[in-house]
Parts: sequence; structure tokens; C-alpha cells
Amino acid sequence: MRNRTKTIGALIAAATIAGIQAPPFTGTATTVSAQASSTNSEWRTYGSTLASTRYAPLDQINANNFGSLEVAWRFKTDNLGPRPEFNFQSTPLMVGGVLYSTAGSRRAVVALDAATGEMKWMSSLDEGERGREAPRQLSGRGLAYWSDGRSARIIYVTPGYQMIALDASTGQRISSFGRNGIVDLKAQMDQEMDPVTGDVGLHAAPIIARDVVVIGAAHTEGSRPVSRRNDKGYVRGYDVRTGKRLWIFHPIPRPGEMGYDTWEQGSEEYTGNNGVWGQMSADEELGLVYLPTEMPTGDYYGGHRPGANLFSDSLVALDLKTGKRKWHYQFIQHDIWDWDLPCAPIIADVTIDGRLRKIIMQPTKQGWLYVFDRVTGEPIWPIERRAVEASDVPGEKAHPTQLFVTKPPAYERQGVAIDDLIDYTPELRAEAVKLASRFKLGPIFTPPVVSKFEGPLATLMLPNATGGANWQGGSFDPETGTFYIFTNTEVTPLGLVPGKERPNEPSDMAYVRGQAKDPANPKSADIPTTVQGLPLIKPPYGRISAIDLKQGTLMWQIAHGETPDNIRNHPLLKGLNIPRTGRQGRIGTLVTKSLLIAGEGGFFTLPDGRRGAMLRAYDKASGKEVGSVYMPAPQTGSPMTYSLNGQQFIVVAVSGPGFPGELIAFRLPKA
Repeated sequence: MRNRTKTIGALIAAATIAGIQAPPFTGTATTVSAQASSTNSEWRTYGSTLASTRYAPLDQINANNFGSLEVAWRFKTDNLGPRPEFNFQSTPLMVGGVLYSTAGSRRAVVALDAATGEMKWMSSLDEGERGREAPRQLSGRGLAYWSDGRSARIIYVTPGYQMIALDASTGQRISSFGRNGIVDLKAQMDQEMDPVTGDVGLHAAPIIARDVVVIGAAHTEGSRPVSRRNDKGYVRGYDVRTGKRLWIFHPIPRPGEMGYDTWEQGSEEYTGNNGVWGQMSADEELGLVYLPTEMPTGDYYGGHRPGANLFSDSLVALDLKTGKRKWHYQFIQHDIWDWDLPCAPIIADVTIDGRLRKIIMQPTKQGWLYVFDRVTGEPIWPIERRAVEASDVPGEKAHPTQLFVTKPPAYERQGVAIDDLIDYTPELRAEAVKLASRFKLGPIFTPPVVSKFEGPLATLMLPNATGGANWQGGSFDPETGTFYIFTNTEVTPLGLVPGKERPNEPSDMAYVRGQAKDPANPKSADIPTTVQGLPLIKPPYGRISAIDLKQGTLMWQIAHGETPDNIRNHPLLKGLNIPRTGRQGRIGTLVTKSLLIAGEGGFFTLPDGRRGAMLRAYDKASGKEVGSVYMPAPQTGSPMTYSLNGQQFIVVAVSGPGFPGELIAFRLPKA
């Protein structure tokens, strides 16, 4: 391994950062105090603050001038690694006039002049085979900043799952942190793990609160696992100054720990995953960190892990200093839909029914926003347990009930029925109905099926496996009490085939995701869920929703993103007036004092012939579009904003097929 650090000048050190079942809540009370507010000019953590609001109280850029934004600077990442990266997901930080970001296919860290984009320093670690074997590669989603007022440092996690501390002024490693600035995260993990091939990594940015760095874990995608056995995703807290491990939390409980009995037939011994692959949030005054956990090994078949599987699909509040559980709430018992928690919960103080409540809200893939008292974990509005359909997959024992949120209403469509199919023309509708007849349709929580070529091929699931909400999560306006989120509308066909039929390598799982083949043509492609190249489901395909948290009501929904070229120019739709359909993507929203801002996913062709995407601004109260500006590629990292020397900037990561990742900074024209 080698370390490359480039220093160009010196940077100014910045100031100090500022029950298991029915009901599934169980917890203890903690002293209530206010959540710290954001600074007015900087963006110090991945979500703006530890509350993950993605909010900044800036309004120099507003509805009257958004359309006149110009590019202030661009930073290309092509050469920050052995190959270009085409899915650049970082949200940078800005502290003290310096912008920090991960970037490039080796996950380098760069420090840029926030006014000009000039690179001040770059640090990159070549992990060799360890990096090449990593389950979570490329630049990841960001990093963390910490200062005690005397010195400042950057903390990030490499693709090979090593935590590194850098001096924020120079990019040099902090020699007193871990071993020469590095902590091996595959060590001290309460399990045996190969340091090179161990199946654990992280895309998310670390979170630092009360001088504790909290690190989650992610694994290889799990729809077709090679084995029911895998490494476990434990969560740990580290001392930000020394890198010493302070505590560890086992989301798959060990003998004697709470929830151990929800893993039946000894399945806790070999089952893996179940960590936190998304962002976390923290309340420093309460001394709590909030963990949105994922699901165990086997996204769609749980026959090898019978039971409710606590703490999967749970929001868990831990004591920052000790890692002890304060409360938890399990959203799905025995998940077989891959609807784990993908993103940071949002912390806020909101007046509800005339009473100021300290709440935490968790967006989910299934399209519900769960809202709790963040001190106790009690739901703000009723969450009902209802019976759901049993599974007929051999060996599977689906949980007989699941939880249904009664308020706020779902922000994404749930379940698939005939009325959800496209109806642009009678002919397309008839073809859609014929195609749908080959699949199983049903409401939310309809289980997967064993795929049969004669039918059903699969269960059609909506929201699909990636949501609904995904890693980008939502944003929150603390001044109006409004929550905003972008979601995709697309079906996933959930069919299962025997594990021995896993492509390229047999699995010891009884079943993995797949589709039965035509006996007359075993090498045929899967039956697509499209009609003449059009999505099976009605638009919109990308939408933004606004929810009033004071009332628990849906304020508005809009299609976000121009209609894709393949729909707009489809010969069977010629002459039809099709409203904007929105486009798919992983789109994080940004809310300011005056606007809601979000870029588009995917490329489209502008009237002037340019290909690219738009960064759009909306009126926060109505959802009316008030301005847009061209980007050469789609948004792939969530946008952020800051003010420097009296000038507001908006920075967003863009990339796409054939377009390597870059950061683009927008500002108003200088007078």
C-alpha cells in the first residue's frame, strides 16, 4: 500500500462542530432538551446537521433568480483512481471556506477552495487486493469533519473498510489515530474475518457526535446470495482522537442479548448482514445516535432464518458513549421484500396537536414515513398491526402480521392492481393486462412466489426493492414543519428459483431471486415488465412529495424530471398529450429558506439538442416549479449549499453513462 498526499498551501482550521412485538417499541425515558440548529453559512455534516435535515437557512438564491444561476466552478474526478467513476454519489462538506469530498474510483479525499474549486490537497490510499475485493467500491457518499477548536480532522472509510483520519489543513494522516492514521474496521468486530476477502464495507459517511465516530456496515447485494452464511454487520463507536473502539452493538443478537430468541433454529449463528448501510443521525444533547438497520442474509427468502429477526428493519436508539440500547422499533418482522431502512432518520422539534414534540421521522422503501418521539420511541400517530398473506414458498414461514402506518399517508404507491397498469391507448392497456396476467398481483406485503414459466412468473412488488425512498432519504424545513422526499415508481418482479440454479455459482440457499425459463429455450432472457418498451405501470415514475408534520397530512405531490426520450418519442404515443412523467434516479432534495431544490435523474434531450438534465427549484408551499438550470449530466449525489463571502453556492455531484463524475458549483452572476 502507498499513501499519496498533495498539499497546496495551508487551510484555516475551522471552529468546533457545533419491546420486540406488538407493540414493537420498548425503551426508557431520557432527559429532553433542544436540538442544535444549523450554522448560517456552512455545511458541516452529510445531512447539513446531525439531525439530517438537509436544510440551510439561505435565501440569496430564490424564486426570482434561480433560473439565472451560472456555473461558478467544476471539479472533475476522472483521474482520482485507476478508472473513471460513472456513479458519483458524494455530498461534500464546507467548513471555513474549504469544501471536502470523497471522489474517484479509489475513494480519494479532496479539499477544494469553496469559492473557486481549486484543489488544496488530495489524499488517496491504494489498498491493492483488499480494495479490489471490497463489496462496496468507488467513491462512496462522503466523509465526516471534526474539530475541537484547536485542530480539525477528516474521517472517512475506504472501500476496503479502513477508517482513516486526516489533518483537515494538510491532508496528512493523524499518526496518533489508530496505527499511523488508520483503523482496520475488519478487526475488533467480534467475529473472525479475512482482512482481504471479508464481505463488509461501507458507502455511507461516518457520523461524529460527542467525540464518538459511529461506523456502520454494508455487504454484497443479497438477492442471490451464494450462501445463507455471511459476515455480520455490527455497528461500532470509536474515539475520534485515538481511534480506540469504545463499544459495539450486535444487530444480530448474541446469546443472552435482547432479541436472541427471535432468531429460531440457531439461525443467528450463521446468518449475516443486518447492519446499517445507510446514514445515521444523532442528538448530542440527548446523547443518542439513531441506527436505521438493514435486513439479514437472503433478501427474498427467509427460510434459513426463521423468526421475527430482531433487530432487522429497525430504528434503534443507542447511548453515544456506551452503545447501550435505549429504545427500538422494528418496522418489518422477518423481511422477505428487501424493504430495509436505507437512509438517515430526520430529527426535528414540531408542534403537533398544540404541543411541542421532539420527534424523529424515518423514511422507508415501502413508502411510509414513520414518526416517533425521539426520546422514548413511542409513535406520534397510531401504527396498526394487521394480518398479511401467508407465503406458499416451501420452507418459508412469513410473519403472519405486519405494521401499517395510519398517519401520515403513504408518499408512494403501494401494491399492484390492474388499475395501476398503463392506459395511454386501449391497445397498450390490453397488452399490459395480458402481460400482468403472467404475474401475481396484490397489496403491499404480498409475498414472493416460486417462479413458474406457466405462471406466476413472480409477484409484482410496488414500491420496488430500491423504494420508494432509498439512500438519499428526504429533507425537512424546520421553519414550516414540512418534510420533502423524492421517490421512484417502478415494479420489481419477485420470483424465486432453487439456489442450485444461481447464475455462475450454485448457492446453498434453498431459493434465490430469479425467473423460470421457457423449457423449450432454457437460455432465454427473463420476461421484462415493460410493454413495447414502456413501463408497465402508469406514471409518474419519479415524484416529490411534501408532508406537513404538524398535521400528518400530504400537502402536495409533483412529477419530478422531464419525460424520458423513449416515452416522449415513442411511435405508439405520437400525437398524445402526455403530462410530464418524471424520471427515475437516486435524487436527494435540498431545502433552503426560500426553495426546494432537486436535480433530475437520467439524461434527456433538450429542445436545443443538448443532452443532460436540469437542476430544478420549486415553491415549498405549493410544489410549483419556479426555475431550472442546465446540468451536463444527471444528479447522482445529493445537493448541498453554503454561503461564502456573501455569495450563496449550490454544489451537486453529477455523473452517468459515458460521463465521469464531477462536482458542479452554481452561483448567481456577479454584479
